[in-house]
Amino acid sequence: MIEYVVGKLVDIDVQYVVVDHHGLGYQIFCPNPYRFQSKMEDSVQVFTYQYVREDVIRLYGFETKEERALFEKLLNVSGIGPKGALAILATGEPEHVVHAIEEEDESFLVKFPGVGKKTARQIILDLKGKLDDFAPNLFKQSGLAVSPVTKENPLLEEALEALRALGYVERELKKVRPHLEKEDLTTDAYIKKALQLLLNG
Repeated sequence: MIEYVVGKLVDIDVQYVVVDHHGLGYQIFCPNPYRFQSKMEDSVQVFTYQYVREDVIRLYGFETKEERALFEKLLNVSGIGPKGALAILATGEPEHVVHAIEEEDESFLVKFPGVGKKTARQIILDLKGKLDDFAPNLFKQSGLAVSPVTKENPLLEEALEALRALGYVERELKKVRPHLEKEDLTTDAYIKKALQLLLNG
């Protein structure tokens, strides 16, 4: 098991980052790679989870141990694989996910790609009461007394934040936002769609 990777951040893709550790490049799949944008060419520490199956071996990476722990918990839920778990964590606010599970807020969970009512219910049944043991500080923050749904579409907001990190200004984003709001996509798909609109516009 690789606990973490420390090295120079040399590349960012829509699905992964590449960290150079003494000349060896680690491809690490992340919930939202663009959260590392400000650390490009700098030394980073990425907490990792090694996923091994007969047909695939991948490293998944996270900014914090708490985020990784929640990823592992989600993988234990029937119907949730690595792709689904990453989509749930893509907002970068694991405390909101924890809060939604503890409060049985299915309406928040079904906003994520691949999570229907049945899966949302399964997440709650499997994880409620089992999350504050690894991240008690997340759930006890005072701000979580309010409903975690602070954005109409957290995946769209995350995509727009990634575009800002790439250098796009608000004036440009305002033009494409109405088109994006009509879609129900993943964060990566929103980014790709936005880039198409920006380039063609």
